[in-house]
Amino acid sequence: MSDTPEPNLSQLLAARFSDAPDAVADHPELHALAARGSCRAFLDQPVPDDVVQMLCAVALASPTKSDLQQRDIIVLKSAAARQRLAELVSGQAWVAQAPMLLVLCGNNRRQRLLHDWHDVPFANDHLDAVINATADAAIALGAFMAAADALGLGSCPISAVRNEAGAVSDLLGLPDHVFPFAGLALGYPAAAPEIAKRLPLRVTVHEDRYQEDGLRDAVASYDADRAATQPYARQRFVETFGEAAPYTWSTDKVRQYSAPERAGFGDFMRKRGFRLE
Repeated sequence: MSDTPEPNLSQLLAARFSDAPDAVADHPELHALAARGSCRAFLDQPVPDDVVQMLCAVALASPTKSDLQQRDIIVLKSAAARQRLAELVSGQAWVAQAPMLLVLCGNNRRQRLLHDWHDVPFANDHLDAVINATADAAIALGAFMAAADALGLGSCPISAVRNEAGAVSDLLGLPDHVFPFAGLALGYPAAAPEIAKRLPLRVTVHEDRYQEDGLRDAVASYDADRAATQPYARQRFVETFGEAAPYTWSTDKVRQYSAPERAGFGDFMRKRGFRLE
């Protein structure tokens, strides 16, 4: 047993942010949220079905826009289904090793069915219908991960389900107006997750109005800190850009979005019956 004391909330926030505030409280839930990290390495131990169902219930107890409840969770109990999903998010070999995979979906279908059943026109067939369902799914995703952490489980979202949204929808049997928002790998962690550093709060928290004063300098300082303390294990697109020294957070993000990604997702959503105007 280690004699090293557990970090308090102020220390956890300081590990994330160069300008972290002092914590005014150290509630266990805040401690857990500040300490959480994505888990991509799991023990070879199944997650009991009743635990998964409880986590789904807790996740779906989270807030939802106007009580519309426009989100669903698909639990992939079949090993064959989990293997197929792992194939569809190729390039992330760790996904196939997760004991459990789930997919959180945005669902605008039920609302439209209610209108059919009540014989009332659906008057909001525009982009906001997608945003509302997406927000509902995102809120449930965050709640699920927080609940999983509380039980000693690890998890990691998988946005790559949208890379092959049509094939993922076919795998899950999703009808029109239901779409995959994010996958989620779930299991017992093989090791404690790293606390990833974040941009300074002065960059992402604003008072009264949005502002970008000193943004470039703040990002440069953050880049230097990340490169020194949490370097990337590999560089993206070396064949195009060559090796960078130092290889920073902003270098990685620029390289990531230098290549088209999910350019066909809008077309997929239109084919699923959404109007994006």
